Amino acid sequence: MLPVPRLDSGTYEEIRTLARRFAEAEVRPLAEELDREERFPAALYRTMGGLGLFGITVPEALGGAGLDTYAYAIVMEELSRGYASVADQCGLVELAGTLLTRYGTAGQQARHLPSLISAERLAAYCITEAEAGSDVSGIRTTAVKDGDGWRLSGAKLWIHNAPVADVGFVLARTDPAAGHRGMSIFIVDLSAPGVTRGPKEHKMGQRASQVGGLTFDDVALGPDALLGEAGRGFHIMMSVLEKGRVGIAALAVGIARAGLEAALDYARTRRQFGTVIAENQGIQWLLADMAKDITAARALVHQAAVSLDNGVPAGALCSMAKCFAGDTAVQRTADAVQIFGGSGYIRGVEVERLYRDAKITQIYEGTNQIQRTIIARDLLKNGVAA
Repeated sequence: MLPVPRLDSGTYEEIRTLARRFAEAEVRPLAEELDREERFPAALYRTMGGLGLFGITVPEALGGAGLDTYAYAIVMEELSRGYASVADQCGLVELAGTLLTRYGTAGQQARHLPSLISAERLAAYCITEAEAGSDVSGIRTTAVKDGDGWRLSGAKLWIHNAPVADVGFVLARTDPAAGHRGMSIFIVDLSAPGVTRGPKEHKMGQRASQVGGLTFDDVALGPDALLGEAGRGFHIMMSVLEKGRVGIAALAVGIARAGLEAALDYARTRRQFGTVIAENQGIQWLLADMAKDITAARALVHQAAVSLDNGVPAGALCSMAKCFAGDTAVQRTADAVQIFGGSGYIRGVEVERLYRDAKITQIYEGTNQIQRTIIARDLLKNGVAA
């Protein structure tokens, strides 16, 4: 029997309505401008913080919305339908909030959660390095003991929010000889001496989200910088990636859904050969394939989210959701461009942006090739689920 959502349906509809109205009124009208200017919408994020759209699963006692992963998936889809870069920020706060909720001390929670959830301060999730992308074990950043504290040295790249973040959650090696068991996570003030920000990267899509590098040159950290236990950093980071993959999958569904809506509207009004192109069977089949794949992707995302909420092992399911939804977003926004024809290839037309925004969903939070490997390993170990 499939697990069922833990909260009542009215709660989910309430959060869906809030996110949808906000995305429609405040996000979609700005999307093309934000994409064109690569502008970070700080004021928009503070408004979201005031509405309770950050920290969806963080307990109310700690300043969050106190909801669950299913509600988080709903919010991510609705925000992404408006603009995926905005949903990305929601996902980043969710990951930071989850780390602090599960592993932070009371002092760390009090110091960081309120300002991150309100968007008064911004977080960066710092894993990726030149030789450590899909292979997290390849990280070279180190933290060595220095009295009661630590000294952090190394470099991260392609880090979301790096150009603007106030605090970084940094994975570093604390025992190089211990492999996965020799990594730890540190909460780092990114204005501290020894921290250098690299230039902002200019990306293909989701251009309003800021990405860049961070260098740590013998950065002094106090004992309260360590998040959780020393040597447990790899486990801690991996423990939140399943939720992260659900979030990216829901974001991908939102992109694809926006593409379908735009294509459907266009097909109903664009005339060729004396009739609207929606009368063309080839166009109808494209629309039908878009709708069926988006519906299937959403169902997979929701099943993965509800499984996480009910404590059901869901690693492979989360990978399926992320992989299928990402592939759907890329293929079906390409179909939207095809329906628009030449006009869909022009900068400033929504489906052109959606196509660019979709591609990264096959790459970040673990490439879709890595997701297939996770799914296959689970299949070979556990067989086919009933």
